[in-house]
Amino acid sequence: MTRSPADLMRVNLLDVFNEPDPDRRNAVITENYAEDVVWHEPDRINRGRTDFARRAAEVLAENPDWVFRPAGAASGLDDIGHLGFQYGPADGQPPMINGIDIARTRDGVIIELYTIVTQTPQPSS
Repeated sequence: MTRSPADLMRVNLLDVFNEPDPDRRNAVITENYAEDVVWHEPDRINRGRTDFARRAAEVLAENPDWVFRPAGAASGLDDIGHLGFQYGPADGQPPMINGIDIARTRDGVIIELYTIVTQTPQPSS
């Protein structure tokens, strides 16, 4: 089954970055990302599925009680997908981080992912 760019954006957010089980998460990564996927974060670039999976595990471990939530609907145009996100405590408190994921896709898999953070917690004065 070939996924649309919008479908891949939902998979990326919910089935990778909200999946605590490493075996399930890695299976999703193998199925939905190119072997040589490149993920651009604000402070680093991750290259290949192995680095992608390692970094996804690190993100989950940084705040184990937090979850990602979609901010609106995923959309796609040609080979580009987009989905806004919120990230914060799972207990219903307001999100701590807001951002946007944008992906280039080819043949039903993500080949390049850009994570843009649009809002982060402000330091206390």
